[in-house]
Amino acid sequence: MDKPAWSRRGFLGMGVGVLGAAGLAACGDTSDTPAKVQAEVPKELIDAAASMKGSSMGVLSQKLYSTKANEALDSSIEKFASVTGTKIENSLVQADAGDVVAKIHAEVEGGVARDLAFMTDSRFIAQFHGLGDLEDVTDVVTALTAKYGEPCAEAKNFCVFDGKWFAIPYHFIGIGSFLRKDWMQEKGIATKDVYTWEELRDLCLEISDPAKRRFGWGMMINRSGDGNGMIEALINSYGGAIASNDGRKVTFDSPETVQAVTFLGDIYTNPKFKPMLPPGVASWTDTSNNENWLAGILGYTRNSFSVYADSKTKKNPVYANTHVFSDCIGPATDKSLLLGQSQGFVVFKGAKNPGLARLLAQYLITAPALVGVAKEAPGLAMPAWEKVWEADPFFTSGDPAFSMLRTMSQQPLPLSTKNGLKFPQKASAGQQAVVAAYVLTDMMQQVVQGTAPAQAVKAAHAKMVQIFAQQGLPQ
Repeated sequence: MDKPAWSRRGFLGMGVGVLGAAGLAACGDTSDTPAKVQAEVPKELIDAAASMKGSSMGVLSQKLYSTKANEALDSSIEKFASVTGTKIENSLVQADAGDVVAKIHAEVEGGVARDLAFMTDSRFIAQFHGLGDLEDVTDVVTALTAKYGEPCAEAKNFCVFDGKWFAIPYHFIGIGSFLRKDWMQEKGIATKDVYTWEELRDLCLEISDPAKRRFGWGMMINRSGDGNGMIEALINSYGGAIASNDGRKVTFDSPETVQAVTFLGDIYTNPKFKPMLPPGVASWTDTSNNENWLAGILGYTRNSFSVYADSKTKKNPVYANTHVFSDCIGPATDKSLLLGQSQGFVVFKGAKNPGLARLLAQYLITAPALVGVAKEAPGLAMPAWEKVWEADPFFTSGDPAFSMLRTMSQQPLPLSTKNGLKFPQKASAGQQAVVAAYVLTDMMQQVVQGTAPAQAVKAAHAKMVQIFAQQGLPQ
């Protein structure tokens, strides 16, 4: 199979000692130039890596939205390689390529996979585990818990199988909803922390003004990660779900799902709502809502904090006019079901240097290694561990939105709907494969093209049954 398109960066350790490392750490500006910061490596990790001096390993990093955040991660990896006298090659991969799991799995089977990788837990870990590609890393998580407290709540669902950890929580990914509060103020609309989907739809229409290039509803239903996320979140809030709580049985075709799909389809087909739809929304790609939000023409979008981070770090005037809130609620919910996500480090089967991979992961989760990434991707790369939140003032007071993200990352789970669904549901290779195959966005496209919602839901359910069977979950 062809390898995914990824860029490589090699970091050759210079063999400097601990004293030399400390000298380097004293140079550099910790606030304005995070990518250049020489973050300290804990002495116990340097000592543990002593026998590995001169060895090499490969890392596969899920590409972050910010180029400078990727560079800050490179800097931390380079620092680790330097003080341990090792050589580390870091490669970036675009996770939304669609076939990333199949291609990495082929590399694992061929014995050429990287030693360590980080991937979004709720999207990929269950698939890799189901394929038998991952090493048990319970020992690392146990050691980190003893030192840094509990990991983020949702990771305990998506990284654990049969009581064992197969991914090490790396950093928490903020997800949120964003409204233009200045547009709302012009209309005399006060901001709130909680909206129903119906309230949000009507608000988006009210603040729209095509003559001023203001379009309230900044979301697409095309094949995209953001489209997938919005559709599934809306369906869940109505009381529908791809699968049962145990992740094994497809339960998609339900009255609740049909109700949600009918509501969402109406936004894109009812002439009443046309003024709030941006021009060209029917052909948007995964980054289009980011680009249009940053261009100042959208009233609402739902995204990872990449779009918020970009507006902050690039001093875009949109940042000061952004109202951040959690997901909307639906008929089956009293509070948002938003869990956030986290990146998880995995060690692949057949890794050539699994010991060094485990040590690097333990370093990269620390505040000195993470803060440079976080400053270039605020809200998008936050601590995954309880005590790391307290280890640098940037995490607690670097932005007004951070407290919401910390609460989200540490909230008691599961969250329940009125009809008995519990989120997060048990991690399911079937559910993750369904999302990766864009069954949800394809279903919505059928609705927009005239298929009755009930019929489109039924057809999507049938596709999901096939995909679950392919993942070893026959229905």
